[in-house]
Amino acid sequence: MWDIEQIRQDFPALHQRIGDKPLVYFDNAATTQKPQAVIDAIAHFYTTDCSNIHRGVHTLSQRATAAYEQVRRDVASFVNAENESSVIFTRGTTESINLVAQTYGRAHVGAGDEILVSESEHHSNIVPWQMLCTEVGATLRVIPIGDTGDWDLSDLDNLISDRTRLVSVAHVSNALGVINPIEAVIAAAHAQGVPVLIDGAQGVPHLPVDVQSLDCDFYAFSAHKVYGPTGVGALVAKTSILADMPPWQGGGDMIERVRFEGTTFAQPPNRFEAGTPNIADVIGFGAALHYIDALGMSNIAAAEDRLLQYGNEALATVDGLRIVGTTESKGALFSFVMDDIHPHDIGTILDHEGIAIRSGHHCAQPVMDHFGIGATARASLAFYNTESEIDALVAGLGKVQSLFA
Repeated sequence: MWDIEQIRQDFPALHQRIGDKPLVYFDNAATTQKPQAVIDAIAHFYTTDCSNIHRGVHTLSQRATAAYEQVRRDVASFVNAENESSVIFTRGTTESINLVAQTYGRAHVGAGDEILVSESEHHSNIVPWQMLCTEVGATLRVIPIGDTGDWDLSDLDNLISDRTRLVSVAHVSNALGVINPIEAVIAAAHAQGVPVLIDGAQGVPHLPVDVQSLDCDFYAFSAHKVYGPTGVGALVAKTSILADMPPWQGGGDMIERVRFEGTTFAQPPNRFEAGTPNIADVIGFGAALHYIDALGMSNIAAAEDRLLQYGNEALATVDGLRIVGTTESKGALFSFVMDDIHPHDIGTILDHEGIAIRSGHHCAQPVMDHFGIGATARASLAFYNTESEIDALVAGLGKVQSLFA
């Protein structure tokens, strides 16, 4: 049974007050709150197992190494990767994309080549490719979006050409909540022999993900979006591609043998994990995956879909409010504007009501440009949110209206 009150008890940060108001946390697309199990796992590492991993023969190092490498297996299982060697730990989605740009990208993209992204990408999936294109003389091409926020794939066969070297697109838009048709893009790209990277930062927290079924070549996501700690994430890639990728950073653990005459590098994934990693937060990452796996991703998706439907109906009653991104294929995220009221003002007034939303361009300025706006207010929900919290949001927006009447 889905016992929302029991689930909410697992998240200590939800049970606080902002001023004299109970917290309503609707900023989950930026980062999610953490269950006690994650907090406990990190504390346990620092309390009993704190040691560097690999190469250590003493007990603490052995325990830390075992816990760290178990999480690699957990990540592989969670997204059905080929095997644990296809999982690289990074600082998050942004670093994962940059890793691919600076390794695979530099090795395979040259002057006159093209990289394809979409108009609805997060800056982290635009800027690294712009930097690479500038460096090597390549061109960035863009899948356009329509007025609902959906990709316009009518010209996809021309956008993917014999000059395309990589397609890099988001599973779910962080600014609009649109669940993108990545399967169609992957199929079209692979028909031309082009590999595909999926930015899964907003996908993994809300949808069951099977990277082998998707057949994507790279899938990147962050722990902090999926109820884990900040500063850690994963790049999951096909092992055949990783085997041919050069290392990105040099240092400990990414080598087999170092001589002044030259160095031989370790096999993946160690080749891409130079230096002491974020051991404690990787262990917290694993605890987060265990927690949501126990809840069931299908149950999480169903709960959030109920919140989406309830929120759509509730927000429709707010005069002057316009949702940006109106497609039916979306997650429980409401990006909106209100007549003549700046989103920052909306966010500030709601904060006085204890309601946390995000206001701004959401690191997706091309999306704002498309809709001719500078910013939106964004309420992004998670499975631990409730219908009564949506009612509180609607009431808070009523106060926004009354103050600006």
